[in-house]
Amino acid sequence: MQVTDKVVVVTGGANGIGKAMCEAFHRERAAKVVVVDLDHAAAEKLATSINGAAFKCDVGQEKNIIHVIEETERQFGPIALFCSNAGIGGGFDPMSVNAGGSSDEPWQRSWAIHVMAHVYAARHLIPRMKARGGGYFLNTISAAGLLSQVGSPAYSTTKHAAVGFAENLAISHRADNIKVSILCPQGVDTNMLRSIPKGPQSGDGDLSPEQVAQDVLRGLEAETFVILPHPQVLGYMRKKTENYDRWIAGMAKIQAKMRESYGK
Repeated sequence: MQVTDKVVVVTGGANGIGKAMCEAFHRERAAKVVVVDLDHAAAEKLATSINGAAFKCDVGQEKNIIHVIEETERQFGPIALFCSNAGIGGGFDPMSVNAGGSSDEPWQRSWAIHVMAHVYAARHLIPRMKARGGGYFLNTISAAGLLSQVGSPAYSTTKHAAVGFAENLAISHRADNIKVSILCPQGVDTNMLRSIPKGPQSGDGDLSPEQVAQDVLRGLEAETFVILPHPQVLGYMRKKTENYDRWIAGMAKIQAKMRESYGK
């Protein structure tokens, strides 16, 4: 897919990876880049700089997603690419003594933002895309959805669920010419990454949001389902599936080392 002359929506678009994607789509001469974010002031500032548009939106609320879709298409035309990029850290605590011990609130919030936001976008855009012959979804997920995230059960679990939904979305609507890509980086130099201690994946290098945005452009052009800015992730996935028990044991050792380091 080429974004030139296309209407593109990016949730979580005011900062980090989302901001870099918005700027990259603008450079590729998208017809209109719609910046969607809870931080409306930052979204408007970015939209002004790229001749885009901005909407304030809590992506965990279906009515907000509906509003973004309806108003974007009313004002600017059909959405060709919807980037469901918004995410939250989900609480990082390698010292936790119970993986299921957190209250419902962080689980429900992670579920709403990391899973249901993707569902809401698909629920209300697929009928429109089918009627006009196709479209594209880019869902930012994380390598945690393919592997895991030590110290953050809610984040890891909901990111796994997001991969499962994206797979089903791609399978169910391939015949409708609706394409799907998932973006699964490891460390990216964003506020979210800076808020947690460095994990073992930091040895693979933290990428800039701009580097990730370039990988997105290449992945969209090739219409690749899994976009891996850190190519090492593919090797880790293979090791995981080759011997799941060995992989679990290795991850448990990492957990123990992080607990020791974090507790000092």
